[in-house]
Order: sequence, then structure tokens, then C-alpha cells
Amino acid sequence: MKSTGIAFAVLAAVSVLAHSPAAAQAKIKVGTLTCTGGAGVGLVLGSKKSYSCTYSSVSGKSLEDYAASITKIGLDIGVTEKSVIVWTVLASADALDPRALAGNYAGATADVAIGIGGGAKVLVGGSNNSIVLQPVSVQGQTGLNLAVGVAELSIR
Repeated sequence: MKSTGIAFAVLAAVSVLAHSPAAAQAKIKVGTLTCTGGAGVGLVLGSKKSYSCTYSSVSGKSLEDYAASITKIGLDIGVTEKSVIVWTVLASADALDPRALAGNYAGATADVAIGIGGGAKVLVGGSNNSIVLQPVSVQGQTGLNLAVGVAELSIR
């Protein structure tokens, strides 16, 4: 029953995040950002995890590799193995300049894992705060972890 309550809380948070005002500001899908990594330990007040990311434009003509880190501030307790996070990249124009995703993003986050788990992060940032990263699907991860708070994504 306890895991059902936690799963319900994560699904509710994902729903709220996906319909946030920040997610509604940008309207054009320009591509997909897929990040892999994030194994580590969450401390009571937060965590910082590293990822390797690949951006693919909608047209398929642009493919860029990035290094990224996600810092969570808030409740973050537990251990997770490698995870995969997939975001739809939304912007105000139909194409991005090269390396336009590099920068800092911020937003709300919710994750839970008991064996296998998931989570979501809607983040706003990048070039002049004009890019929105919206979850395509919930994050896939394994381990034992509960995290709720504010996330910052740094893409280099």
C-alpha cells in the first residue's frame, strides 16, 4: 500500500509538471533530448548527478552531443542506478542554432524508485530562457529513491 501511495504522488506531480505555465510558453517542437546516466546517492537535502545527452532535431538533420548535470534541491533520499531521461525540446522558433541547448535550466522535479521507478522534470532555460524541456515519458530508473523539489540542469 505504501508504494501505491508513493506511485500515486509521483503520477500527480508528473501531471502538474506537464501542464505547468512554463511548459505552455513555447509552442514549437524542435527536437528530442535523450540523457543517460545519473547513478548515485541522494542526500537528505539534495544531489548532483552527471549525464551524457544527445539532441536530435525533428528534421533529423541536426544531432549534437552534450554533457549535463542535474542538481536537485529538496528531499532526495536513496540510491539509483543509471537512468534514461527523454525530453521534448520546445522553442519559439522552428529550428535551433548550433549548440543552443547549452546553458542552465530550472524547474520542478518528482522522482520515485522502489526497484524500478520513474519521474519527471519540466525545465525552462537555455538560450535567453527560450527553451522548454518537457518530459516525453516518465524517467526510467532503478534503485531505491524518493526525490521531490527543485531541479537545475546544466548542459555543456
